[in-house]
Parts: sequence; C-alpha cells; structure tokens
Amino acid sequence: MNTRRVLRWAAPVVAVPIVLVLAAAVALRVQYTGSPAAWTGTTGHDALWMGHAWVDGRRTAADVDTLAVRIRASGIKDVYVHSGPLAYDGTLPPDRYPNARNFLKWWRERLPGVRVSAWLGQTVNDNGLHHLDLADPAAQARVVAGARTLVGLGFDGVHYDFEPVPSGDAALPAVLRETRRAIGDRLLSVSTQQIEPLPGARAPSRLIIGHDKYWTPAYFRQIADLTDQVAIMTYDSWTPLGSLYGGHVVRQTTLGMDLVPEDKTLLIGAPAYHDHGMPLGDRAESVAVAAEGARLALSEHGPRTAIGLALYIDFAATEEDWREYEDGWVRPGRNAESSAVSGVP
Repeated sequence: MNTRRVLRWAAPVVAVPIVLVLAAAVALRVQYTGSPAAWTGTTGHDALWMGHAWVDGRRTAADVDTLAVRIRASGIKDVYVHSGPLAYDGTLPPDRYPNARNFLKWWRERLPGVRVSAWLGQTVNDNGLHHLDLADPAAQARVVAGARTLVGLGFDGVHYDFEPVPSGDAALPAVLRETRRAIGDRLLSVSTQQIEPLPGARAPSRLIIGHDKYWTPAYFRQIADLTDQVAIMTYDSWTPLGSLYGGHVVRQTTLGMDLVPEDKTLLIGAPAYHDHGMPLGDRAESVAVAAEGARLALSEHGPRTAIGLALYIDFAATEEDWREYEDGWVRPGRNAESSAVSGVP
C-alpha cells in the first residue's frame, strides 16, 4: 500500500517536467517553420571570432591574404581576435600578444574597412574553472588597463567574453562602464549568454548545471545599453535536433531584436565548430540552421539595419561552414533549398 501511495504522488512530479519539456520542444519546432522573406540575409554587419594564433606569431601575412579573399566576399564588418587570456588577477601580460603590431599592419593593408577588436576573457584551468574574480575592484582595474593598452596598440575596440556571468551580476556592467571611460568612442562589444526563452526557464537550468545558462531580458538589456554590440552565443543550446535548434535561434533572435536598441548591433552567434562535447549537439547545430533561424525571425519582425551573424570560430570552420554562411545568409537567394525548412527533422 505504501509503495502504491508513493508512486501515486511521484507520478505527477515526474510527469510535469516531462510535459513542460515536450511543450517547449513543440513550441521551438513550430517557430522553425515556413519560408523566410526574400529580403532577409546579411546587412553587412556580420562578425567572426578569430583564434590566438593571429597575435602570438603563428600566423603570417600570407595567412591574412588567404582570409582576406574570403572576407571580401562576405558581410563581415568586425572580427574579434583572441588577445588574452587575462591572468587570474586580471592582468594582461604583453607576452600574450607579441605579434599584434604586425598582424594589425597586415590587416589594415588588406582589409582597411573591417574593424579589429581585441577579444579578452579569463583563463580556464585544467579543471575547467574560471578563477578571475571580476567583482574584485583591483581585478577590474587591471582588466580595463589591458583593454586600454590594446586599443593604444591599434585595435579598433575591445570584445569581452566572460563566462559564465550570473544574470544580475554587477561586476560586468562595472567593467563595461570603466572600459568605456578608458577607450572613449572605440568599439565596445561583448559575448552574451542566451536570453531566458520563457519566464521561469532560468532556475531549472541553473539547478542542473550549477550556474546561469540564461540571462533575464532585463539584464541582457542592461548589458546591451552599455555596449555598441552584443553577440548572443546561441550555440550549445542543448537541442538534439536541427529543427529545435532552428526554433531556438528564432526565439533568441526575436528576443534580441526586442531588447537591443536599433542604434546598436545585434549579432547572432553561429556555430562554425564541431566539438560540442556531445554528438547530438554536433548534428543539431550548424551555420545553415542558425542563418535560417535568424532569417525567419527577421521575416516576422521586419527589416533591421544593424543585425548580423557572428561565426565561431575561424580555426575550426570548415569549407562546409563557410558555404552554409554564404548560401544561407550572404546570398541566400542563390540556393533555393535554403528557403525550405519545413522538411528539416
């Protein structure tokens, strides 16, 4: 009798989360249907995250030549070049970017119209832990000093990527305010966590992974107001199917357009990498699906000038990733199949 009673009480407890997950999946799948409007695609405000090899001496002028050919045929206006990482105390040792001057010289000669921001984030130890205490005023000052140094070296701006940052955290806004004072009107951008897709979604995800996966809309808007650009990292979405990832991108893009002022740039992160750590993620997430999701959101929202895809990341991107970016976003009308998403599983 006691066992039956326990099962009777436990059944609803187990069933409710399952029903909620299934309802969320259906909602995402519904969003990823239909055909995007013909006018949707690049607005010439796309971006590319680039690895550390460009500033540590491993890349050469010839490598810039090769990449320049690809970028000239794209909608990429900004690149974020990894120039750290910052040390545990927030300092940026000069030996982290010994080839930066040469790289900037090569870049200006070949791609004078594409801005280069120094991408800065924290060091991760062997256990995957992030030890930079961004709430420490002394660490904040060192972070800002590093950003000021790189802008003085010739970078067009600073791109921050601190992960994870709890929703509502006061340290990141403080760093952004001080960085603005330090670099003036130079470009200030930040990688953001995903926006809470539905009210209440943040708490269970935090319980499962131990930190915030989502930012509340209010906190996301606060960060957007303090920067020139925000790039939503829509990848690593936990969606097992391409259609669900597409719906996730539609939702994130829609929320982003509602929250980011028109005079700022909204970038939708597109996964040009293939080591998600789980096979389902590698199969579900792609540049093609991210592009299609962004186009569907734009179709519903209406034209927006400063919106783009941000490809992550140059050294992992395959020829297929670049083709999907071109066919699905830069020149989507060239490939009729990019307009038919209803058959995606």
